[in-house]
Amino acid sequence: MLRKIDNKNLFIADHGWLKSRFHFSFAEYYNQDNINFGVLRVVNDDLIEPKTGFPTHPHRDMEIISYVVNGDLTHQDSMGNKHSLSRGEVQYMSAGTGITHSEYNMGNTTTRLLQIWILPDSKGHTPNYGELKPRWEDRVDKFMHFVSGKDGDAPIKVNQDVNFYAAELSEGKNFVVGEERQAYLVLIEGEAKVNNVELVARDALEIIEEDIYIQPKGKAHVLVIEMKKDS
Repeated sequence: MLRKIDNKNLFIADHGWLKSRFHFSFAEYYNQDNINFGVLRVVNDDLIEPKTGFPTHPHRDMEIISYVVNGDLTHQDSMGNKHSLSRGEVQYMSAGTGITHSEYNMGNTTTRLLQIWILPDSKGHTPNYGELKPRWEDRVDKFMHFVSGKDGDAPIKVNQDVNFYAAELSEGKNFVVGEERQAYLVLIEGEAKVNNVELVARDALEIIEEDIYIQPKGKAHVLVIEMKKDS
């Protein structure tokens, strides 16, 4: 089963310094029929203006992945971490029993990132932070596996049975979503046809127990979040 999420139907929050598209209920947007997709709780497509950002604020019991699309992102948290990321780089934070952090664009151009929240397998994990700075080439015409559960083999490991893949495709590629599994695909940049579904930048696709063939039009930058099927 495939279901297209048209980017024109996403809720848009405009705070001046921050413009966000919410794939699921978040902050001032609430839709009881659009809370989550399996363990995927949040996908926010954020644009942060230069020299602005999110001041220090708390989180708990959530697995948070930030994928930088363009620009720079500077992270600082209560565990003593302070790091900056740029295009194609990723940070992971397990909020666990509680953490505070800030996220700022200290650069001179707008930063675009995907902020993704995953429900953990249980509450009360020890807070944790990690980051990944892969070569861009690692995702060119192949699926770069960069997040997995604790038993997986990705460089970033989270407290949930999920897998994240990123790819910049200029040729058609298959992606397998097996029995009792589902996936959420975000077309970050470009255009593509997925099976018989036409997608443009910022569209998404819910995929349940169905293998897909991604056929880019030119180049297509995609993110796929694969997980156990919602019971």
